Amino acid sequence: MGLHDRWRLAECLNLIPSENVTSPAVRAILASDLGHRYSMRPEETPDFELPPGNLYCGTRYADEIEEEGARLARELFGYKHVFLQPLSGHVAAMIVLFSVLGRGDRMMCIREEDGGYPGYTPRGIPSYLGLEVGYLPFNRREWDLDYEACREAIRSFRPKLVVIGASTILFPYDIKALREACDEVGALLAYDASHVLGLMAGGCFQPDALRAGVDVLFGSTHKTLFGPQGGIILTDDDELAGRIRHNLKLRLLDNPHLNRIAALARALEELAEHGPSYAAQVVRNAQALARALEEKGLPVLFGHKGYTRSHQLLLDRPEIERRLGLPYRELALRLEEANIIVDKSGRLGSQELTRFGMKEAEMEVVAELLSDVLLGRRKPSEVREDVIRLRKRFSTVHYC
Repeated sequence: MGLHDRWRLAECLNLIPSENVTSPAVRAILASDLGHRYSMRPEETPDFELPPGNLYCGTRYADEIEEEGARLARELFGYKHVFLQPLSGHVAAMIVLFSVLGRGDRMMCIREEDGGYPGYTPRGIPSYLGLEVGYLPFNRREWDLDYEACREAIRSFRPKLVVIGASTILFPYDIKALREACDEVGALLAYDASHVLGLMAGGCFQPDALRAGVDVLFGSTHKTLFGPQGGIILTDDDELAGRIRHNLKLRLLDNPHLNRIAALARALEELAEHGPSYAAQVVRNAQALARALEEKGLPVLFGHKGYTRSHQLLLDRPEIERRLGLPYRELALRLEEANIIVDKSGRLGSQELTRFGMKEAEMEVVAELLSDVLLGRRKPSEVREDVIRLRKRFSTVHYC
């Protein structure tokens, strides 16, 4: 544990877009006695006969903490019903799909090749429900949905549920255009905002999802939302909230992991105070990093659109592989030797570096270090020493 913590928390530059770091306060809550305890309230299990009050005694403070977390989420995202119990974003997605769809129903989502989440493909969650999956037409040059084609596809396929949101998400969606198409066929519109929930809470990426017409918002709580690993579901629809509640306790979940819920509540409190400044800096850093990388000779996609409006930027992986004559996965391992941590998809994320207090000037330095490794200007071992020196200057978690 000590070796891992020192390496990843104090000696690495983490650019994985699906990770973040929690504050010391959040981490302390995760290690608290709440992690040992159970909770089950009658309102959470309406289909089961349980005695009044919490089935487990000793939860007087845990119940208050959960209510406070839900209140904070309602204020940050604007939805009436909040569920903090899902153990991950994937589990949150499962609960939503189980609550909306039945065997043989149809859903539409973004294709995996267009950055969509593999969990929605026929081999993912839909395989358990026997769902028919259709895909939303996508414009890869603009890295956005093709909205006119989406309207036609939704009218033709007539899904019961349309899910937007993606693993590679750079630009906001035209939610109103999709809402109109969903209304024509009576479909619900869901937004898997796993990657951008923290930016939403900070007002920098589609904070008006409810007003624009999203029926249910859900996702992970540990990407741009800098909480513990877990999931959240939000909706304004009373009937849908009832169905979600029906599928929570004693069906898809049992113990809700009270330490995680309390830690999430603390992270939401931090977002309520620091969200706008944090989210704005995350986006500025992503754009600055993209510009700097391109200036140093690495191809970055969508420069004609300012590269990104989220925490992510996308390298032109095929072009990098062509120029350097190596698979990107091998290049990613070279970066790891230099203590620069990325995934193997070509995405880079700015949120964790932002949490450690880095700004646009540091993105220039990060771009230099990254390009030195990828373009073979210096050995990974040489770059690693510079990475460690940089991290020593930025070792404290900010926005908390």
